[in-house]
Amino acid sequence: MVALEEVRVGVHPLERFSEILSREEMHEALSTANRMRRRLSRRVVWNINSTSAGGGVAEMLPSLLGYTRSVGIDTRWLVIRGEPEFFRVTKRLHHALHGSAGDGSPLDEEARQIYESALSAAALEFASQVQKGDLVLLHDPQTAGMATALGGKGIHLIWRCHIGSDSSNEEVECGWEFLRPYLEQIPAYVFSRENYVPVMCDHGKSVVITPSIDAFSAKNQDLSEDAVRTILVHTGLVEGPSPEHPDHGFVRDDGTPGRVGRRAEVVRLGRPPAWETPLIVQISRWDPLKDMRGVMEGFARLCGQGDGQAELVLAGPNVNSVSDDPEGAGVFEEVVEAWHQLPAAARNRVHLASLPGDDVEENAAIVNALQRHATIVVQKSLREGFGLTATEAMWKQRPVVASAVGGLQDQIEDGVSGVLLKDPEDLDAFAGILAELLASPERMARLGAAARERVRERFLGLGHLIKYATLFERLSDD
Repeated sequence: MVALEEVRVGVHPLERFSEILSREEMHEALSTANRMRRRLSRRVVWNINSTSAGGGVAEMLPSLLGYTRSVGIDTRWLVIRGEPEFFRVTKRLHHALHGSAGDGSPLDEEARQIYESALSAAALEFASQVQKGDLVLLHDPQTAGMATALGGKGIHLIWRCHIGSDSSNEEVECGWEFLRPYLEQIPAYVFSRENYVPVMCDHGKSVVITPSIDAFSAKNQDLSEDAVRTILVHTGLVEGPSPEHPDHGFVRDDGTPGRVGRRAEVVRLGRPPAWETPLIVQISRWDPLKDMRGVMEGFARLCGQGDGQAELVLAGPNVNSVSDDPEGAGVFEEVVEAWHQLPAAARNRVHLASLPGDDVEENAAIVNALQRHATIVVQKSLREGFGLTATEAMWKQRPVVASAVGGLQDQIEDGVSGVLLKDPEDLDAFAGILAELLASPERMARLGAAARERVRERFLGLGHLIKYATLFERLSDD
């Protein structure tokens, strides 16, 4: 079995950012790009993670790499191909670093053997491609174990961790202890938040780089109202008819036109919501930490308060389309079972959508349309590494209600660029926030406008790349 597979990446010109950034910001970016092209001449910057679809890393890499390739830097992306038991162990690690027990399976010597066996094969295959002086970014727990075989080869290793916990507990300590033997061999780390840096990595070797979105990707590019409506009617997420001038189109990363042709699979009673119906939307993987069930049950309390207009769409990827998440199917089934238990008045207003994932960019265009149409976007995670779905919705000027956990707290200024739910398990408070926002369109508009500016200032990909350039300069000088 092939342990690694290369993901092909296009080229995206940096100059497109001149549409949304100041002249001074563009000058800094282009100067940095020219400096890095000279410094990294004849070197390769490698990125290794565990999936090319689903999750924030797979969302960011195509854009970030496309921009670096456009300025003449050889940047490549490899994905680990593991057996189901390997991804069971890495998902258990994922939960542990969030402070959760996940499926409760032990992170014992048997788990370590499964983990190391898969990653030693990947490292052996990679060793034939990497050259002395190259920079290698290993992303998240799924890849950390490759460090054992890659140390001492004259390459610059970086471990990029996108997840973590605001506070420690037994699970968090267990997860970090499992990773300790591999992390001790890595000279530099990148985390999404200062609070995520464990003691073992907090010795001048860590930097904080917040994740970002690409404003020009299929997920975030501007769509006309006709395009939004056409896509949502075609996929079955809202009721027709299509607009007078249907527009399925979006622009793919390579600049060619794309078209949404597939439909969503939706669990619902009756008809899709009408175009005019206010929609509350959460878009997430079917992961227990995203708390889709809690969103649904909180919405049911809103219905119980007598609000009779808004409907809820919970949307996630088709559970067969995400290769590194063995829990997705089970979580989706649990949500469907909980949906069956809702009071009839609430169940009639809840739609559980599995979005097609065969074409990653088509999936992104559907998400884009759904976020743009949403009246309120929710991210009620119990724990969260960063939460790019919130960033995406903020860029589209949507009012966002999010839990005050993880990187969601870094994105949203409570009451200014969104609303933070202090306790994500307080369903009454959640329902109350939704009711207050639905009753105040003016407030929602103010929150949305402030949210877009917040993203423009802090969470676009160009700033992300400049921070990486600073780190690469430091490493290549060592």
